[in-house]
Amino acid sequence: MKKPEEIVTNLLENDAFSKWLGIEVVEVKKGYCKLKMTVRKEMLNGFDVAHGGITYSLADTCLAFASNSNGRRAMSVETSISHIKPTFEGNVLYAEAEELNVSNKIGLYSIVVKTKEHKVAFFKGTCYRNIKEW
Repeated sequence: MKKPEEIVTNLLENDAFSKWLGIEVVEVKKGYCKLKMTVRKEMLNGFDVAHGGITYSLADTCLAFASNSNGRRAMSVETSISHIKPTFEGNVLYAEAEELNVSNKIGLYSIVVKTKEHKVAFFKGTCYRNIKEW
């Protein structure tokens, strides 16, 4: 079985959208992932704040990396996000995934998106775990 770092490297290499976002892996281990990215001008909405899809996408990528780091192919089946503070151009965002529960078929994860100063979003994800190993 591949190591968590190898799995995440493989996923990121083949993920054009996450590359466009500028996502960088800070840390990864089994059932855990921490990512970072910087909000750019083209990510802003009409209110001059980061579009909610930006924080959602960062959190969703963090979910994918954390859930797959266990060694089995996993895909999200349900996700939700609560945005609690706006983010702006130049903000560096961090997403940190924590595995809450994992069983043979299902994994449940909590992801917090934050800047260095404050939390900006809470994301919850449920994943289906395939029997295929990486």
